[in-house]
Amino acid sequence: MPSQKILEAKKQYVNGLVEKLKGSKMGIIVSYKGINVEQDTRLRKEIREAELEYFVVKNSMLRFATKEVGYEIEESLHGTTAIALSKEDPIKVSKIITKYVKELKESSEFKIKTGFMEGKVVDVKLINELGSLPTQEELYAKLLGLLTSPMRMFAVAGKAVAEKKAFEDSGEESVTKTEEKKD
Repeated sequence: MPSQKILEAKKQYVNGLVEKLKGSKMGIIVSYKGINVEQDTRLRKEIREAELEYFVVKNSMLRFATKEVGYEIEESLHGTTAIALSKEDPIKVSKIITKYVKELKESSEFKIKTGFMEGKVVDVKLINELGSLPTQEELYAKLLGLLTSPMRMFAVAGKAVAEKKAFEDSGEESVTKTEEKKD
């Protein structure tokens, strides 16, 4: 039987995990079996740079935390388990994880087990679909391009009209001067 001190530490860990789960818009639970140190380091670096969170977790601890939050994912909690969390952008975490699943397909068993988004459990298919969507930054760039496109086209058309008018004016002058010389 574990000591009271160990049980209290585990309760605190589960409570911290519950807070992380509640504070996340998206969480993806993965099996990291077969991933080597170099691949894991690259994954963690990319996740850290994207301001996301990724960590290995014991299935029993995650089981207690998800049960408390209300996520029914017990059937996915076996084998090696890690979790990637995003507090703000669910697409960003999906893009990174799905990219690594595709990249590591041949060399490891790194795969998505399940996930949750905004309080609901989601399946692997939805996570893969989200991973194929553009990020918020990409969407903003596309929107900005769409908004500036009419103005850019108007400026190009205006310049073309001005150049045509200038060309026609310069052509009329030379014709007029030629006619004056004949008279």
